[in-house]
Amino acid sequence: MTAMYLETAQEELLKSIEFFRSELSQLRTGRASPALVENIMIEAYGSPMAVKGLASISVTDAKSLAIEPWDKTLMKAVEDGIRNCGLGINPVNDGKVIRINMPAMTEENRRNLVKIVGQKGEDARIRIRQTREEIRSMIIKAEEDGELPEDQKFADMEALDQLSKDFNDRVKDIAAEKEEEIMKI
Repeated sequence: MTAMYLETAQEELLKSIEFFRSELSQLRTGRASPALVENIMIEAYGSPMAVKGLASISVTDAKSLAIEPWDKTLMKAVEDGIRNCGLGINPVNDGKVIRINMPAMTEENRRNLVKIVGQKGEDARIRIRQTREEIRSMIIKAEEDGELPEDQKFADMEALDQLSKDFNDRVKDIAAEKEEEIMKI
């Protein structure tokens, strides 16, 4: 594959994989993880800010998080933001630190999370397909403009299809790994 097209495709496909991984890291698996709360938006200083920009987040044990806002006047806002974020977690404010104990996940919760992983995996595959189509259009245009010989076009298309297949396989593997992690009790 022409180096320029391969590099462009690979960069875009890697971005899709990284975005997919970051989305999956925010799903609750029953274990405490800072990624679960770090991107929750809190109203602070007149504008929305992520928790990770307002506080230190630490894992105290497998099922607990401790969030310590740097500005203690934001304790209530951080607590309310976490409580209302829709994750079904209940923060406890002791005046210095906000503690979150992760509730045990039910079988129904686990099954719903597996469905969400599947949806996010499909979104990642759609982004991969869109990237493939964009690069494919660039290759066809280059061939039509006389910048690329026809046999090179077909070789590039084949390499692009293989690259897309490899990245789709990676999405499938990452999703399967996350599903296994979710279903593990």
